[in-house]
Amino acid sequence: MGLLLVATQSFAAKENYHITVKIADGNDSMLLMGNYYAKGTYALDTAYRDKNGVYTFSSSEKELHPGLYFFATGTGKFVEFVVYREKPFFSFETKDDDWMRHMVVKGSAENECFFRFHRLRQEAAALLPPEPSRDSASYLDYRRLMERTMDSLRLDFIDKNPERMISRMMLATKEVPVPTKDPFGLPLDNQFRWKYYVTHYFDNMPLDDDFLVRTPQAVFYDRVMNYMDQALNGAPPEMITPYLDTLLNRAKPSKENFKWLLHTLTEHYLQSKIMVYDAVYVHLIQEFYAKGDAWWMTPTDLESEIDRAERWDKLLVGRIAPELFLYDTLHQGHSLHRQDHDFTLLIFWSPACGHCQATIPALYEKFQNYKKKYDIQGFAILTEFDDETVVKWKKFINEHHLDWINLNGAEANVDWHEVYDVTSTPQIYLLDRDKQILAKKLGADTFEQVMDAIIHEREAGQQ
Repeated sequence: MGLLLVATQSFAAKENYHITVKIADGNDSMLLMGNYYAKGTYALDTAYRDKNGVYTFSSSEKELHPGLYFFATGTGKFVEFVVYREKPFFSFETKDDDWMRHMVVKGSAENECFFRFHRLRQEAAALLPPEPSRDSASYLDYRRLMERTMDSLRLDFIDKNPERMISRMMLATKEVPVPTKDPFGLPLDNQFRWKYYVTHYFDNMPLDDDFLVRTPQAVFYDRVMNYMDQALNGAPPEMITPYLDTLLNRAKPSKENFKWLLHTLTEHYLQSKIMVYDAVYVHLIQEFYAKGDAWWMTPTDLESEIDRAERWDKLLVGRIAPELFLYDTLHQGHSLHRQDHDFTLLIFWSPACGHCQATIPALYEKFQNYKKKYDIQGFAILTEFDDETVVKWKKFINEHHLDWINLNGAEANVDWHEVYDVTSTPQIYLLDRDKQILAKKLGADTFEQVMDAIIHEREAGQQ
């Protein structure tokens, strides 16, 4: 007996988690365990009902990290639970007719607190008057009463249980109030209020606590997306990057949150359609990846990311476009930097590219409109130069009367694929007389919008 006991204890000690769920009167043969992560839900384990109605989840290989988890059946029954600051060796017992109301927890103070809060919500909801129909005059009053009741319950519970995960999770969704007046009662301007909002946006969020990324979408993911897409959207890169640095540095103590945040922010600005936001991407790579903070990446992937950021850094709006020297259809050489014009439209394209076939004629038409009044030249480079494409290129030039400078990319002073990071076409830049990049990622319509804005600004400055 003694040897058997020692062997059982030794096996149990190797388990990373051991959770049992007993559901009286239930008849589902299988129970799923899963967790939230950012905007998704993920299945982690399954257990089968034994003759006593018990499901057992255990593993010596997988781990349960801090966060919000759930049990679910194939018939749609569902209940959440918490893994937080306790070893996940606990048990749940309930009845099939109402999992939440009957839940009894053993071995987890966090989950006792979690289910106590949800029962308090149920009790508070039961004391409210019956919900009126949505089209009735009293429906809005009912909704306000319900929101006040639940807000009061949440704040009281958080105050009494500040260190519990359920409290920290609820507090994370609480908006930070933005002042409208200064200490002297004078109204604050919109710029001050915006700065206050973006500075204090995450004040209630425990960014250094690993559980945060494993919560429902509305708790963390949506808040981060809203920060980028709403709160910071439209601000210049040099104003955005300090706020992102602060956010990431606050999250650094949590490997889980930091990893997700850095990857998500980087991808967001890498894929941004706002032309100047590639500067934010470059900053994040240089400030965090290049300094060794992206610990999860392979050396090869990390080097590739850093190399791309170095290329992009030379192509940011405001930088001088790298020199190019190529040959036209008559093999006459042309230098980009020697183009003596107020504006130069630098274009990488190919007639074999379907998008180019539509964009280039439309762009050329608008280019011609500006050329009648302003000093502008086109510097258009063929990006595919096999024999078949070269024939198509010359035919396309003739058919659409493209009388800007048409250049074959086969011979050049540099590897422009590398220097200009040409991975897709068309790629279109607008340069000024000094070959400073005024705009990039242009299409026919955005070229027109940018030109009009620049011309308007210049003419206004001359008045």
